[in-house]
Amino acid sequence: METNVLGRLIEPFAECLTIEAARKIVAMKPDDASQHYVDGLADKANQGTLTEDEKSEYDRCLAAFHFITVMQARARRLLQA
Repeated sequence: METNVLGRLIEPFAECLTIEAARKIVAMKPDDASQHYVDGLADKANQGTLTEDEKSEYDRCLAAFHFITVMQARARRLLQA
């Protein structure tokens, strides 16, 4: 059983993975427009020029990317097993 909160929240999703779903999750990448948008927010964050709305949006994007990254790690483990 996972000991950190994120791991415990994600575990039910990871337990549902099929081989086919795992392959799709591992291959996930943002489309070019979305990546460009987030890169722009990251640049503004590094410069300290994000508006409050942009900061909220950037925080949501980072949370989503983190979730996807953790799911991709779980999917890779399933595929290696």
